[in-house]
Amino acid sequence: MAKVTLEDGYVPTDDEPFMNERQREYFRRKLLGWKNDILREAQDTLVALQSENENHPDLADRASSETDRAIELRARDRQRKLTGKIDAALARLEDGSYGYCEETGEPISLKRLDARPIATLSLEAQERHERRERVYRDD
Repeated sequence: MAKVTLEDGYVPTDDEPFMNERQREYFRRKLLGWKNDILREAQDTLVALQSENENHPDLADRASSETDRAIELRARDRQRKLTGKIDAALARLEDGSYGYCEETGEPISLKRLDARPIATLSLEAQERHERRERVYRDD
């Protein structure tokens, strides 16, 4: 695959062919940057948790510290799941299915992909999905 260069400040627009080389490279860089940020934050959390081996004599301080630790670990678990979705989006970029709705096959809007690069459904399909979820959840 030829190396695609992107000028500084490039943002995909509807004026160009959907999912052309430049757009795919833009989203690939965006996804990889996001994943690297998550991995860096996870490493920082690990270092912080290892160094925070304090023995709090006060029961309230210990409880507060344990609560903070549990919240941080839950957040990291959500981030870990997110990296799986990022990897799946990168795989879709490779196989050419990135940017197309899994339900309808129609292109997902560039604005939606820019805001949520791991999106697999168009806005309309996502709304239908959420309405169905609400109906079944209320039963």
